[in-house]
Amino acid sequence: MTKKFFIDQHGCAKNQVDGELIIARLEKLGFVQTLNVEDSDLIIVNSCGFIKTAKEESLNSLLDARSAYPEKKILLAGCLAERYSDVFSESLPEADGILGNGDLSLLDSVVKKIFKDERPVSKGEQKGVCCGNRTNLLSFKGSAYVKITEGCDNRCTFCAIPIIRGSLRSRASDEIVAEIKELISRGIFEINLIGQDLAAYGCGESDCEDKKKNWHEIIYSKLSKPIIECDDFIEKFGRSPLYDLLTKISRIKGKFWIRLLYIHPDHFNPDILEILKKDSRFLPYFDIPFQSGDSRVIKAMNRKGSASSYRKLVKTIRSELSESCIRTTFLTGFPTESEDEALNSQKFLKAIKSDWSGCFPYSKEDDTPAYKMKPQVSGKISARRASELQSIQSEITAKSLNARCGKEYDVLVEEIVQNLEGTDEGLAIGRAWFQAPEVDGSVVIRYDLDDKNAVKKIVPGNVVRVKAVASSEVDIDSIFLG
Repeated sequence: MTKKFFIDQHGCAKNQVDGELIIARLEKLGFVQTLNVEDSDLIIVNSCGFIKTAKEESLNSLLDARSAYPEKKILLAGCLAERYSDVFSESLPEADGILGNGDLSLLDSVVKKIFKDERPVSKGEQKGVCCGNRTNLLSFKGSAYVKITEGCDNRCTFCAIPIIRGSLRSRASDEIVAEIKELISRGIFEINLIGQDLAAYGCGESDCEDKKKNWHEIIYSKLSKPIIECDDFIEKFGRSPLYDLLTKISRIKGKFWIRLLYIHPDHFNPDILEILKKDSRFLPYFDIPFQSGDSRVIKAMNRKGSASSYRKLVKTIRSELSESCIRTTFLTGFPTESEDEALNSQKFLKAIKSDWSGCFPYSKEDDTPAYKMKPQVSGKISARRASELQSIQSEITAKSLNARCGKEYDVLVEEIVQNLEGTDEGLAIGRAWFQAPEVDGSVVIRYDLDDKNAVKKIVPGNVVRVKAVASSEVDIDSIFLG
């Protein structure tokens, strides 16, 4: 009989791409995906190993699955498996197999061994970028992630990503363009480019996209301050590899969105703004994780910037692209962070007025430099500081969304909500250009169920025109126009 598998997905967009690759490999082996865990023969927990809460969630999911389905095969995959494979080989008997994400091609042999009642523990060599045809996307219809880099060389003192995913390496630009074309041919409208730091695309030590320059040395050795502070950067070093990649993508014909996610503020090269100004298909949406608004803490995080240079970056973006949307991230309770320094982050947030932000208490991660820094800030204080920042952001976001009322937007429809009982009003949920998948708010689309044109157009994956009429702290309320 054909075996079925169920994938329990955790973590970030990069891990989602890995999950989609796992699905494709298993289907190639003859397995069939099921969305009902009870029908499965194999349960895959595609785990996250980034911070403590995420690790606990992934482990609890595996333990719950073992308790509920003692007869099924269970594979622990993903970042947690990669980071602690040696430990779990002895301490996690609940898993029938363990597969790190360094080399997903090892999945085939691992699964075969599991069904032979062996217990494989596999951790592949971190090289290249795991990619391939993804037959089943885990995003809402019409949207997809495209991974352009893997790993990271920034070595922020709090971050375990280099430990988990290795050093920075980039995909060939032609390969990326080919994947985007293939996704567009399948009806994908929104392409979200992802990597730990998109600005470092082509700057890995072994990257060879631009053979004339050693971009790794330029970015990580010669650069003593953020690019935004280097007025002669382009004259001195030339266009960035990311600029060249986006130039190639801009030559693709058709109607689509390109969204750039995760750009390290030290490496943000203003040369990419030229492309966004010329091609409206590139969304002026910037996800820039500043992490702190205090210059001493920023330095302690092993970053080259400062609160003033990061404010300058935001000012530059908005002066070049007045309609830009900025999302950021703050890490509260970083070791040695004082109350005054935490207040500086609040002042910084009020100054930049980011449209969206995430605020996360510091997680003490093994083998990172910050792990041994003293004094450590208590979890209670870290959580309070995160809550205070989030409260400030909520007010900023509410004002930002309110300013969008009365304007028209294209919205990518994600799902249809059951119509309101006793009314002829239909409801749908979608996203406008200033809302990234999963992390930002949504656009609620109201339409008349007797309007045949609306019913025909408002389906998941389609793009419709709406008028924003009201807003809340996170969402936009709109009416269908066409």
